[in-house]
Amino acid sequence: MTHVRPSWWLPSVEIVWGIITGLFALTRSAKQVYVLRAFLGLCESAAYPGMITLFMSWYTPTEMAKRIGFYHSCQSVGQMLSGALQAAIINSLSGKSGLAGWRWLFVVNAIITVFWGFAGYFMIPDMPNKPNPWSFWFKRVHSELALGRLARTNRVDAKPISWSGARRTFANWLVYVIAVLYIAMVLGTSGADYFGLFLKSVHTGDVWVWAYMSDFFRTRWLLIILQEFPAVIAITVGIIMSVWTAHPQNTPISAAYAAYFIQRIALGTAPLIWAWLSDLSPTDPEGRTLIVGASIAGYYSISAWSQVLLWPASQAPYYNYGWQSACALCTLVAILCVVLRIMDVRYLAPKRKADAQVAAVIAEEARGLEDAYKKLDAETRVSRVQSATTQNHDSSAEVQKS
Repeated sequence: MTHVRPSWWLPSVEIVWGIITGLFALTRSAKQVYVLRAFLGLCESAAYPGMITLFMSWYTPTEMAKRIGFYHSCQSVGQMLSGALQAAIINSLSGKSGLAGWRWLFVVNAIITVFWGFAGYFMIPDMPNKPNPWSFWFKRVHSELALGRLARTNRVDAKPISWSGARRTFANWLVYVIAVLYIAMVLGTSGADYFGLFLKSVHTGDVWVWAYMSDFFRTRWLLIILQEFPAVIAITVGIIMSVWTAHPQNTPISAAYAAYFIQRIALGTAPLIWAWLSDLSPTDPEGRTLIVGASIAGYYSISAWSQVLLWPASQAPYYNYGWQSACALCTLVAILCVVLRIMDVRYLAPKRKADAQVAAVIAEEARGLEDAYKKLDAETRVSRVQSATTQNHDSSAEVQKS
């Protein structure tokens, strides 16, 4: 996406995603489903990292977590509405044109996806320094406003990823800390997914609350810990569920219900991690993009096999290792937050301050040069006017003499 405009890349991937979704309605064997699912995953993998990269290119530190949190919560809203949509499609279209209700699900989803994919060509504004010319609603003044705001917070314009940038990023310890932090956070709170589909709507509002608090207080690490540490939430939930799993007869079922509900509060951590990354690395858009991609890719590659081992369907609802591993992972998240905060205060913050001072000096010099050029240009125009006036006066004098 750093080499192709986001307004081209993301909608195009979305359209292909929709077409592949529609092809599921035509499948006749499991092998066909496996092949389509593999290609669907390729398209899906571009959406979330691409949108996070866009947010990091537009918003300031006091806005970042709220915007990412809003996007994050919209996924839950989509899941909440999809159940009603699926029921309506199956009840109203089952058997129409010889297609079963589940096949119509894919057809309708494909139509919706392709429609919004084409809309994306006109709705996505691209980057502030290279706005989308097709965005009829986006004005040049918006781009200039965004560039000015980002410059005041020492943000650097996005640029294409290069091999040297990739080597620099993966030689930096930050990519590994953020990746482990994100992977541990998502895996550590994955137990909430096994409560039932009807609870998917419970965590929508919590994402907004944590994101708003993060931007308001200008802190990321402390709120992440508050969600993960016995500060009451994720680890406490893991302990309760571990006890319930080991002694289901002696543990009230109400404790398990409460734990499942409470864990939803801890699902607002991802927006804070990405906002924190943006704070930690404001002058390296290449690195931010690669870190987001590496973190998400790492999560999916580990989740593919770990979920089967830790949360096997044969053990439901009493998972022998799932909740214990969740406790360990959430503890790791809290420890990493403290370590990263210490590293930030000691090493990264002084570097950001020095970079900001250098950027301010360069900006001041640039403004001085711009003023000098304007003054020189004005003097040149005055000189030309004076020269032209003198020539006209001399010509008039010669005409009068003759």
